[in-house]
Amino acid sequence: MKIKDISNPGQPLIVPERFIDEYVSRNEKMADLMRRANLCEEKGSGMDKVISNNEQYRLPPINILVDELRTTVMIYSYQKLSEMSRKDKINACYQHCCLRYMQNEKMTNQSLRERFEVEEKNYSIVSRIIRDTIDAGLIKEEDPDNRAKRYSRYLPFWG
Repeated sequence: MKIKDISNPGQPLIVPERFIDEYVSRNEKMADLMRRANLCEEKGSGMDKVISNNEQYRLPPINILVDELRTTVMIYSYQKLSEMSRKDKINACYQHCCLRYMQNEKMTNQSLRERFEVEEKNYSIVSRIIRDTIDAGLIKEEDPDNRAKRYSRYLPFWG
């Protein structure tokens, strides 16, 4: 169930998949003035905070829609992992991986199990989500030659 839509007029200057790690201002002088006046935060910290809060409260991933008139970010209420769509699981995995990367950490099967509150004995559920996210081209293995999948670590496709 959707709980909040946040819209901004126009199309973004960067692709939505990079919202968590990129920052581009349409008017850098205005943005700098607003930061110095404490009217806004540091560059690009908003998405990190939204995704971090999503993870803390075990919410589904945000959904970003771009059309010719606006960019809309949708935030949803709590859902069990079993209620999430395949696409939502993939997006949550990607967003988790990005957040970990931005915190100078790597995503692992264990970190994703914790994000989804999946018991260790059910690691195969999370392994499947990771595989689907790799197949979608959103994450990659840090060391593709690693044969011990238990110790695999993952990076966003751009990392």
